Amino acid sequence: MDLDKLKRIQSLKVIISETIMVIAVVLMVTVLALIVSGYWLNSDFQIERQGLLQISSVPTGANIYIDGDSSWLQKTNTSKVLSSGEHTITLSKDGYDTWSKTINITEGLLYRLHYPRLFLKNRTPEKVFNFKNITFATVSPEHDKLVLINETANWDYLELDNEILTSQKIDMQKYLSNIGVADSLDSSTEWTFHGKILSSEWDNDGSHVLFSIDNDSNIEWILLDVKNSKNSINISKEFGANFHHIKILDNSSNNLLAVQNGNLHKIDVSGRSISSILVKDVIDFDHYNNEIIFSAKDDEQENSYYLGLTKVGDTKTIKLDSFSVPSKVAIYKFYDDKYIATLSENLFSIFKLENFEKVFESELSFSPASIKVGHNSEFIIMNTGSKIATFDMEAFSLNEWMVDGESFGWVDNNMIFSISENKLIVYDFDGNNRRELAENVSGAFPAMITNNKWLYYFDDSNLIREWLIPR
Repeated sequence: MDLDKLKRIQSLKVIISETIMVIAVVLMVTVLALIVSGYWLNSDFQIERQGLLQISSVPTGANIYIDGDSSWLQKTNTSKVLSSGEHTITLSKDGYDTWSKTINITEGLLYRLHYPRLFLKNRTPEKVFNFKNITFATVSPEHDKLVLINETANWDYLELDNEILTSQKIDMQKYLSNIGVADSLDSSTEWTFHGKILSSEWDNDGSHVLFSIDNDSNIEWILLDVKNSKNSINISKEFGANFHHIKILDNSSNNLLAVQNGNLHKIDVSGRSISSILVKDVIDFDHYNNEIIFSAKDDEQENSYYLGLTKVGDTKTIKLDSFSVPSKVAIYKFYDDKYIATLSENLFSIFKLENFEKVFESELSFSPASIKVGHNSEFIIMNTGSKIATFDMEAFSLNEWMVDGESFGWVDNNMIFSISENKLIVYDFDGNNRRELAENVSGAFPAMITNNKWLYYFDDSNLIREWLIPR
């Protein structure tokens, strides 16, 4: 065979082979891109765009039923491609109760269900501690630490993530104003506490608690160091000021934001100093790191209010919007974007912080007294008493509902509890999956789930624990 002809044939084979490889790579990349974008081949061999469900549970390994159908491969924690539209997801596991929710899958998007909790059916209550004359109890954000206030100046601190619990005494005598000598004294003089705890706020790492206390109609603020009470501080006494509201600014609780006479200041706890006025005539405020969002009275217009943004250490204030009524505000980060939520009477709105684009607005059937951002900024909670409005950032949906009883709290980072007729009732953050867990429960104190192992609640002065996993 002619050598030139042989070379031409070999070159042609190489070109054809490389062309086929390029086409195959392009087809593979295209298919993967379509799959990532939500396109899938359905049972009728037609291409349709779908969404992705990512689902986990506590405990893991629960059976997943989608629209009533199940497969031995479908166990939490997993991901599942689903057609767009409504689907009913049900979870079950031997020895546990069931969990169910109807969700709406959007084509090309990921929907995360990470909060479902199944409760062990056969649980045995055990009394782990007895406390006398409890008047208030507060639990840390991770629900693993508990501070108990009683009628004396000696409070109790417990770490709940230990199987064997011990109580540490916190001597609050030098930090409390409204105390007095008890009528009957023994050799270890006991001081009585006459104030009323109005609220408590923990820092994110659970090392400090900020208390507001009603002392004969005067509000007093105390920052408690739970690990070393000697580092605590009575903020009102230290600065000789009446503060209307205070929030913790950083994890170390070294810096606080405080409103005095309507003006917002920063307090340096370790340096025992207070800044000049950051914002005047503040109605409400919130912060994300050093960024502060606030609503304030507008001096330039009569009977007008505005939404503003500033930063700690920055003298500039940006006016973002105006209101005709005093408004409540919140700022938070969800995934990679920062958002601002506002509540003007019953009008609820959400804006992107970057360009102040309004992404959601709705009128509620009631006017909530508060607005708060939930765990990991996944939901916004607004309420007045037992009436609740929940905005789900994952589903971008608003839901109104009511708890049993007159008030509610958080039993973990995703579930709400209420106590009605001495029954402990839990709900998902949106009101779904209502379940009664215990009876003979004291309604004055919190319930909490710790380490996904234990459920704690109070029966009068007794702290009760139930195991949530088989022992």
